[in-house]
Amino acid sequence: ATKIDYCKEMIEKAEKLGKKLLLPIDTKVAAAFPDPIDAPIEVKTVSVDAIPAEMQGLDIGEKTAALFADAVKSAKTVVWNGPMGVFENPVLAEGTIAVAKAMAETDAITIVGGGDSAAAVKKMGYADKITHVSTGGGASLEFLEGKVLPGIACLLDK
Repeated sequence: ATKIDYCKEMIEKAEKLGKKLLLPIDTKVAAAFPDPIDAPIEVKTVSVDAIPAEMQGLDIGEKTAALFADAVKSAKTVVWNGPMGVFENPVLAEGTIAVAKAMAETDAITIVGGGDSAAAVKKMGYADKITHVSTGGGASLEFLEGKVLPGIACLLDK
């Protein structure tokens, strides 16, 4: 199965379970990835259903950023793994900034997992307002899945 098939399965599963799944509704697109990463770049915001074939999505759009920030504000627990866009570029960091700011301002339990996400919240000055920041993105997700982590497994064997 492809990743697209897997995503379709997860969307169907969420619907069957009556769970709300938030997906981007707009995105910032550009003709090419910035090189170097922090180089000036010209972007435009389009609906996720209208990304031109010659363009690529490099950040969430303003409507999606507001949607995600509102969801964070009303949540009791938020787990975040992966930046919203190419946060190293000021033009493409706005989605990540919006979500990081919402997480820093909420009273919810907030967990950031993954090296890029951890770097983003630190760079933006929000890390001290997050409940827990971990650079182990894959390990964090495996822990949430209930898998036994290798570091824990070897301790249990002793």
